[in-house]
Amino acid sequence: MNPLTRIVSGVRSWHTFGCLADSDVRLKVKNLTRNTVLASCLEVANTGSKRNKGLLGRERLALGEGLWILPCQAVHTFWMNFPIDLIYLNRKNQIQKLVRGVPPWRMSACLWAHSVIELPSGTIRNTQTDLGDDLDFSAVSLSSR
Repeated sequence: MNPLTRIVSGVRSWHTFGCLADSDVRLKVKNLTRNTVLASCLEVANTGSKRNKGLLGRERLALGEGLWILPCQAVHTFWMNFPIDLIYLNRKNQIQKLVRGVPPWRMSACLWAHSVIELPSGTIRNTQTDLGDDLDFSAVSLSSR
C-alpha cells in the first residue's frame, strides 16, 4: 500500500477523502533508525500542481517544516532564495540518497527513488540521518497546528 494511502485511510475518521485531497495535509516524519524527528509539519505535494510549485515563492523553511514530493525522482532549486536538504526515498520509505545544503539554482536527481523530502538545510546533519534509514509518516492533527 502506498504510504500516502495508508495515512489517508488512517485519518478518514475526521475527514472524508475528498476533503483531504483538497486540503493541506500535514505529516510528522520520524527516522525510525535514529529515533529522531525530521519534520513535525511536513506538507504533501502529490498532485501535478503542488509538485510543480514545490517550495517556489517561499522566503524560507522553518525548523520542523518540509515538503514531501511524490512521486518524484528529481528536483531543482531554480528561483529559490534558500538552501535545502534533500532525502530521496524508495517505495518502502528507506533512504536511497541524501543531498545536504543544496543552494539555489541547482538540480538533483535519484533515478531509483520514488519520492523526495525537502527540508531546511542542516536537518540531515542535525538528525544524523544516513543512507538506508527507515522513515515513518504519521498524520498531524489539524487542531494541533
